[in-house]
Amino acid sequence: MSDTTPDTVGERRKGDAASASPNGPERLLERYRAARERRSVWESHWQDCYDHALPNGQPFRGGGTPGERRVDRLFDGTAPDAVEQLAASLLAELTPPWSRWFGLQPGPSLPDGERDRVAPMLDRAAGIVQAHVDRSNFAVEIHQAFLDLVTVGTACLLMEEAPPGAASSLRFTAVPLAEAVLEEGADGRLDGTFRRSEATLAQIERRFPGVTIPDEVRERGVAEPDSRFPLVEAVLPDGLAYRWTVVLDSGPAEPSTLAEGRFAQSPFINFRWLKAPGETYGRSPVMKALPDIKTANKVVELVLKNASVAVTGIWQADDDGVLNPATIRLVPGTIIPKAVGSAGLTPLANPGRFDVSQLVLDDLRARIRHALLADRLGPLDQPRMTATEVVERSAEMARLLGATYGRLQAELLTPLVLRAVGILRRRGEIPDIAVDGRTVALQHRSPLAQAQAQRDVQATLRWLDTARQLGPEALSAVDVAATARWLGEAFGVPAKLVRAEAPHG
Repeated sequence: MSDTTPDTVGERRKGDAASASPNGPERLLERYRAARERRSVWESHWQDCYDHALPNGQPFRGGGTPGERRVDRLFDGTAPDAVEQLAASLLAELTPPWSRWFGLQPGPSLPDGERDRVAPMLDRAAGIVQAHVDRSNFAVEIHQAFLDLVTVGTACLLMEEAPPGAASSLRFTAVPLAEAVLEEGADGRLDGTFRRSEATLAQIERRFPGVTIPDEVRERGVAEPDSRFPLVEAVLPDGLAYRWTVVLDSGPAEPSTLAEGRFAQSPFINFRWLKAPGETYGRSPVMKALPDIKTANKVVELVLKNASVAVTGIWQADDDGVLNPATIRLVPGTIIPKAVGSAGLTPLANPGRFDVSQLVLDDLRARIRHALLADRLGPLDQPRMTATEVVERSAEMARLLGATYGRLQAELLTPLVLRAVGILRRRGEIPDIAVDGRTVALQHRSPLAQAQAQRDVQATLRWLDTARQLGPEALSAVDVAATARWLGEAFGVPAKLVRAEAPHG
């Protein structure tokens, strides 16, 4: 990763490593090639998804050229439009820009008096972390990652520490899946990441100053300054931390380690839409709808061909030696000579039927939009909705994205916040806190998290109304202060506004 500074779990080191060690460059490249071979069975499937639903994605067949046209095979735009709508919905429902979509609160192991003391401090710390996320390029890069997630079911987000003096201490990069090779750990998480990139000799020396470069690479780099050399970057679990290694795969020369270090949390955050048992990479809604997407694309192609025939027509003529079809131009005012008694130039009936094609196409497009949730998560046509309609729509959204949200919460949101807290704590931006779920807990406040809590909130409010109707004896069973605190947590109220216990008189 460019300009990455490893966390202080370990010290960054440069230079060659012994190839015989388990983390040596040759062993690392062997592990990378084995993981790349396991990934190869997915690539043709991913390319089909990109070609029909996200044509601007980086291709797997060759590196592609920036700015090239990649829509020549695409005739129907239903799938690309639905993919963009679903990615935008995920951005708005999970990580809305410039909104508080997470918080820090006292954990269950803290006594009530301690909770009151640390709650304002944790709320300020969460605000600082959120401000750094908002000032960074997070919104731009996570949207691109969501596009990959919806299209191919797996996405990779690189989270780095920005150089001192930048507007934010955090910097994000949506890593194309064409560059990332992933490994699944024993706990089912994608915690092993390989990334292959290319760099010139000057870029290598600027990124890794003072490193020992093989003579063959240096000679070729000096003779051909534009030559690019492959780098394999690996972040792999090593106990409770992660080992970072960059290997120069220079072809004929022996591979050499350019840099290595350790991270407390992996800078690569890999997440999936859903996962089939026994598979490493995720599956996407585009994969489910791909047969309909391909069929709709072919139907539109045939309709356009049929339309061109309907506009220009197909003509037939008698071969009478007078009429030469090669010299005929079908433009207004043209006089076409013909022999006496011959049929001349006559139109051929078009057997295609536009009405049937349109019926088939409408059905296919409806199924595509339904599979990609565009008909249920898209923008509303009604300018105003009642409170009941808002609650029902939130409940529908929580039901549709509930399973996916649980996976994204575990694989994306929680690791992202934990790494942001670790970076800012190490830089002294926030107090030295550990978000372990016991002393400090992570609170999800995204609109989708709030929607999932609405059902419990509605049930609690109905219970309070029923107890009120039953009379004072029923109300005596209600702990009003505890109920208010629970509602505050469910509504995402800042912890500093909620007392842990009622004040004593």
